[in-house]
Amino acid sequence: MKPIYVPKGKAKEYGDYALNIYTGCPHRCFYCFAPNVLRREKEQFHAVVKPRENIVEETRKQIEKEGITGKLIHLCFTCDPYPLGHDTTVTREIISLLKSTGNNVQILTKGNGRRDFDLLGPEDWYGITLDGGLTFKHEVASFPVTRAETLREAHARGIKTWVSFEPVLNAETVLKNIKYVAEFVDKVKIGKLNYHPSDIDWAEFGRKAESLCQKLGLDYYIKESLRAEMEAAK
Repeated sequence: MKPIYVPKGKAKEYGDYALNIYTGCPHRCFYCFAPNVLRREKEQFHAVVKPRENIVEETRKQIEKEGITGKLIHLCFTCDPYPLGHDTTVTREIISLLKSTGNNVQILTKGNGRRDFDLLGPEDWYGITLDGGLTFKHEVASFPVTRAETLREAHARGIKTWVSFEPVLNAETVLKNIKYVAEFVDKVKIGKLNYHPSDIDWAEFGRKAESLCQKLGLDYYIKESLRAEMEAAK
C-alpha cells in the first residue's frame, strides 16, 4: 500500500499529492463520490469508519523509501480527516509524521480540526467545505457557522485558510458565505454540483461569484466544470 498518491481527474484541481486516512465517512453527504470510486456499498462506507490498516506505519515506510519531502499533501479525498463522532488520533499522528519529514498538509473537512492547530504552521492549509446547505445530520460541530469560526481561529494562528465552495447547493447562500469568510480566508475554490439535478443557472452564478471574489480581493479558483458553463454562455 502506498498511502501518498498523485490525484487524477477533477481531484487534481485540489492538490498534487493526497492521502486518505479512514475507510469511510459518517457525514452521509448525498453527493459523495467516494463509495463509487472505492466500489463500496454506500451504507457500509458511511457506517464503517476506522483508520486504514497500518496507515501511519505504511506512510512512514513510503516516505523513507521514496524520499518524500517538501510536498503539500491533501487530507483527504475519499474521507474526512475529522469524521464527526470518531477518534481522530490517527489524523494527528499522520500530520505529525508529514510535518516531521519536511512536508506540509492541506486539510479539507466538514468536521473540527481545532485540536491539531498546534501542529500546523504558515505553510500549511486548513480548509472547510461550505456548500450552502445542510447535507447531513450531526450535532453543533457540523453546522456551517461553527466550521467558519474554526477557520477564523486557524487564520488568527497564522495558518493558511481556504474554503471549498463545492459542490454549490444553494447559490445565494454560497454568495453570502463568500462575503462572510472573506476577512479570514486566504483562498476559495468554487465548483458546481455534478451528476445530480439542480435548478441553478451555473453561468450566472459563476459570473456573480467571480465578480464578488474580485470585488473582495479574494484569491479564488473556479473549478473547470463551472468555468466551462460560464464560457459556454458567452
